[in-house]
Amino acid sequence: MMDVLMPRLSDSMEEGTILQWLVEDGGTVARGEELCEIETDKAAMTYEADTDGIVHHVAAAGDTLPIGAVIARLLAEGEAPPAPDAATTAPPEAAAGSAGNDAASPASAVATTPAPAGEAAVRDGGGSGNGTTRVKASPLARRIARERDLDLAALSGTGPNGRIVKADVEAASSNGNGSTPAAPATSDAAVSPATASPVAGAKGDVTVETLTRGQKVVARRMAEAKATVPEFTLQATIDMEEAVALRAQLKAVAGEDRPTPSYNDMIVKACALALREFPRANGSYRDAEYHLYSRVNVGIAVAADDGLVVPTVFDADTLSLGAIAAEARRLAGRVRDGSVTPPELSGGTFTVSNLGMYGVTNFTAIVNPPQAAILAVGALAPRAVVRDGALVARQTMDVTLTSDHRILNGADAARFLARIRALLEAPLALVL
Repeated sequence: MMDVLMPRLSDSMEEGTILQWLVEDGGTVARGEELCEIETDKAAMTYEADTDGIVHHVAAAGDTLPIGAVIARLLAEGEAPPAPDAATTAPPEAAAGSAGNDAASPASAVATTPAPAGEAAVRDGGGSGNGTTRVKASPLARRIARERDLDLAALSGTGPNGRIVKADVEAASSNGNGSTPAAPATSDAAVSPATASPVAGAKGDVTVETLTRGQKVVARRMAEAKATVPEFTLQATIDMEEAVALRAQLKAVAGEDRPTPSYNDMIVKACALALREFPRANGSYRDAEYHLYSRVNVGIAVAADDGLVVPTVFDADTLSLGAIAAEARRLAGRVRDGSVTPPELSGGTFTVSNLGMYGVTNFTAIVNPPQAAILAVGALAPRAVVRDGALVARQTMDVTLTSDHRILNGADAARFLARIRALLEAPLALVL
């Protein structure tokens, strides 16, 4: 008998929700075959069996469990499952302290949440063995349906075997179909009666919005960062005149088949090269130790419908500027259509957050633990500067580096930021 544990599918994951079992209770599965669909704080993905066996469900579809909790057991032929009182879903101690993972240790208690609204009415025959059936729908379709308060049971699927896919949900949403939204679940914290039924006062009527799982994780991690990371900030103004000229040349020769690198792509490349020269900026502080990483993986903050998502450009220091441009566009597209996967959101060693497209001149970003630093990028605009004793207009950009003082001191961070500025002011180094 082999225990199947709730896997860690992203750096920030602390628990996961079983969306559906793809192998019924008592069914057989081979190594590498899809076993179930699991939703994390960032995305939903299919989990594959590590070995052959007969599947015995320990957790049901809709259950939310911490990392390391037992979700199923794989039995040998003729082997009987253990008695219910012997089964436990508590995560092993080893899972709470696994080395090399960036997320906080999971809680030892098992949390459960009800199935999302619109998913309990109709279910397909193969399921958790609890006498119910489950809507056949892709994880992305489920997510969009939850966000738009649509009843999946009322929809017809056009996917394989009648499976409801993204297009079906979007079509129903545009046609105004769907059931009356159910009251939002509050698995993490109960809403007081006064909050659940607010009375109009001096501030007017109150509308209560329940956070999504991703929003809850972001809120918690940002609060933890402000409470635990002794951060400091450094600001610099970068002369982007040469970068603007270089981008114009790249645009002229790129053609229609290849994307023209954006200024943000140049910033990602400059940061990646600088990170290679300053290992601590590419590391993290963990329990009185410096963890320095061999790979330079730059996260790029992308605004999604329900919050900020940070996909990762892996090995950005070794990629060409054109490859970074293509990968950044691919990742941003997957974030916006909801198809980004946990591996694409994990493994970042540094983050770039750019609000320049909104006209923001400068701002301070919060360090994304356990990373050592984050670069906040403001708008690129012509400004009056002095060159050779004369006042001229130059394309400039303000940036702010927020650093964890436990691993980067002021001088180290200043040299790192100066290197980024030098690479952007002489950008030919970015394409060599």
